[in-house]
Amino acid sequence: MLTVDFQRFRVAPGDRILDMGCGAGRHAFELYRRGAHVVAFDQDADELAGVEKMFGAMRLAGEVPEDAAAETVRGDALELPFPDDHFDAIIASEVLEHIPDDMRAMRELLRVLRPGGRLAATVPSWLPERVCWALSEDYHTAPGGHVRIYTRAELEAKLKSTGFTVGGHHHAHGLHAPYWWIKCAVGVENDGNPLAKAYHRLLVWDIMKRPLATRVAEAVLNPVIGKSVVVYGTKPVKTGTSETPAEETADAV
Repeated sequence: MLTVDFQRFRVAPGDRILDMGCGAGRHAFELYRRGAHVVAFDQDADELAGVEKMFGAMRLAGEVPEDAAAETVRGDALELPFPDDHFDAIIASEVLEHIPDDMRAMRELLRVLRPGGRLAATVPSWLPERVCWALSEDYHTAPGGHVRIYTRAELEAKLKSTGFTVGGHHHAHGLHAPYWWIKCAVGVENDGNPLAKAYHRLLVWDIMKRPLATRVAEAVLNPVIGKSVVVYGTKPVKTGTSETPAEETADAV
């Protein structure tokens, strides 16, 4: 289940791309399939161990181009262990809402991104997230949980303040918001609730089969109750340099 739209955020073979806060690795795996040189970065060692195993399995199964590369790195988003201007692109998906000092994390993303490089930042959308917080305190007070609810305007303003040029956005996962509302209403850890189980089966079926009916429904629901909002941006090219932004930047505007 991808949140970033790879028609907007185009990836070329050999691009050096950071998946910051990769979690279970869903975007890192897609980047690897597309031939990128991927760094899957996270603080959770257990998550990274699973990502590392999947990278190996993908290589053995022949799912990735010969020249693609992937590695996992554990560390702190506030002190990224990479040199300045190192990456061609960065994905930060569903991670900034977990970080108390989010603007420091954004400054680190700007630092390690090359001039002209692209960023895709995704966070929970304001309305679906506000409903979840209202229904369940456990949803956002658990250790490592969400510490803020972004509006798109706030996310864009913080990225601009950090130094990014922002252009283009969309919402995703409109079918998923009701599932989380159900979970929050019956108990986030109550996986045995019949309604939650039934809706989860629907989501799994949708992910596996992608039928026309659910694709249409999601397209209609995304602008209204899409669970995530995705904002695209670039690191400006320094005045007086010969670097030019990648052509893909235009697709994100």
